[in-house]
Amino acid sequence: MKVCKFGGTSMASADSIRLVKSIIESDPLRKFVVVSAPGKRFKSDRKITDLLYDAYSDNVKFGAVGSSLSEVSDRFSSIASELNIDIDIDSKMDEIEQEILKSSSPDYAASRGEYLCALVTAAYLNYQFVDAGELIKFRSNGTFDPETTKDHVCQLLSLDTGVVIPGFYGRMPDKTIKTFSRGGSDVTGAIIAYAINATVYENWTDVDGFMAVDPVIVAKPKQINYLSYTELRELSYMGAKVMHPDSVFPILSNGIPINIKNTFNPENEGTWILKSVENFERPVITGITGKTNNTMITMSKSMMNTELGFGRKVLSCLERNGVGFDHIPTGIDTMSVVIEGRLDDALMEKLVSDINRSVAPDTIEIEYLALIAVVGHGMAKRKGTAAKICSALYNADINIIMIDQGSSEMNVIVGVDNSDYECAVTALYSAFFQ
Repeated sequence: MKVCKFGGTSMASADSIRLVKSIIESDPLRKFVVVSAPGKRFKSDRKITDLLYDAYSDNVKFGAVGSSLSEVSDRFSSIASELNIDIDIDSKMDEIEQEILKSSSPDYAASRGEYLCALVTAAYLNYQFVDAGELIKFRSNGTFDPETTKDHVCQLLSLDTGVVIPGFYGRMPDKTIKTFSRGGSDVTGAIIAYAINATVYENWTDVDGFMAVDPVIVAKPKQINYLSYTELRELSYMGAKVMHPDSVFPILSNGIPINIKNTFNPENEGTWILKSVENFERPVITGITGKTNNTMITMSKSMMNTELGFGRKVLSCLERNGVGFDHIPTGIDTMSVVIEGRLDDALMEKLVSDINRSVAPDTIEIEYLALIAVVGHGMAKRKGTAAKICSALYNADINIIMIDQGSSEMNVIVGVDNSDYECAVTALYSAFFQ
């Protein structure tokens, strides 16, 4: 049995949903379908989820959902009409509006794109619609409940027909809706695949799979045929947005293969994500990715190395202010903390003040930089990889602000100025793949 998750671009229009139907009907094993909310149809278009967030925000600010909900209604009505589906979108939208007006959380509003899309898709495929809220369960503390969820999902195996399940959300014990983080429909698909012990988890998107580098930066990059679960996590977290980085966790225990495929080019083999890739011949470097506008806080203090608890105190400051960290480059009298994204001014001021009180550094400096990850199992114990990285950036006249190698020897992270990001990525790709 296969679980198929279709992303927002695959569900964006009636034409793309017709392609989805042809894919599903081409393989009788594709009986479990998970769908995202419709995404953009063209560059200036709005994603359904964004419109729903706007509707919630409008209600918070003005006591009414505004025009965003009308756009959602028009979009789904148009899709249903073009697919010749007999479904009462207006009554569903009236119900959604009333619930948003009563809701104290944006999660309900955000989840309705997947909900409506699953209703439409199930009707078009003649599959059974199953609400994710009846399957995906969370504990009272907000953590995912895998045991209860598996019990509910396994009951679907007795059905004679295929099922369509909305991605992205589940329910708390008090019956309120709770969503995963953005892109969480990937996680829903993985949960369903785990629960039914699927042979394959197919993740259908609008690209042929993972590329060795962002095709927006480097034209026609090499496609990655095989990835390990760990490499997926590293690449996804560091900026490659083909698949949610948490998608591997539900299927780790039973090692279900993930196949990333292109809805608009289904003949392409795509990228296979496996528990182990040891039996496949692969390049030293699997991929290169990154993200800009990260925050680096550097503290200097004479004799820092003799001050017991200095690092713990700094990390406690981050914890008190609700800030996580990615990397901690250190020297004998310096310590840097690299944080994903750019902190807003108020939070930065509060955090710096806390650090000053806790460890009294001689100086604190704030920099904003791009982080680039060079990822691959092949670099472990392979001589010269770091040298090749540094040489490529030197030859491109790019200064390295920081460098960090993971303990697994599977990635090297370099920090460069934001303005050098694309040039650095191009230089590294040329060094390893051309």
